[in-house]
Amino acid sequence: MELKAKIKELVNNMIDQEKYFLVDIQATSAGSRGKLVVLLDGDEGIDIDVCGEVSRQLGQLIEEQDLMPEAYILEVSSPGIDFPLQSVRQYRKNIGREVKILLQDGKEVKGHLLTVDDTQVVIKEVKKIKGHKKPEILETAVTYENIKKTNVLVSFK
Repeated sequence: MELKAKIKELVNNMIDQEKYFLVDIQATSAGSRGKLVVLLDGDEGIDIDVCGEVSRQLGQLIEEQDLMPEAYILEVSSPGIDFPLQSVRQYRKNIGREVKILLQDGKEVKGHLLTVDDTQVVIKEVKKIKGHKKPEILETAVTYENIKKTNVLVSFK
């Protein structure tokens, strides 16, 4: 079994999938030491204690099963705010927040995430029209196939 698939299986057996979910696994080799990054999230966030416990258990299982024979660094954390959304569950968690969607054709769409289903997201765009005082408010549906990358925009207002 490929390393990422095995790590995914181990992590999914460790976490309460009602609350938490695996976002991504990144395995790289940098010189003599590899790096394994496991990104977890939760419908209501994830705290450092959960990440720490997964890290301890996963590290022990990697050693017991000799999954990484070379020296490696294991990092278990939540994805940062700059990490793109990758799953329907992540999109759902961010309903109501402002997002920037980069489309496959290179265009960008910005707005508040209104709804999410298994095939698309709907955002509320506020477009300023030259010569008009009132902006135009549009609800735009974007299918996942048309999305290249989605990031949550941070507001400090």
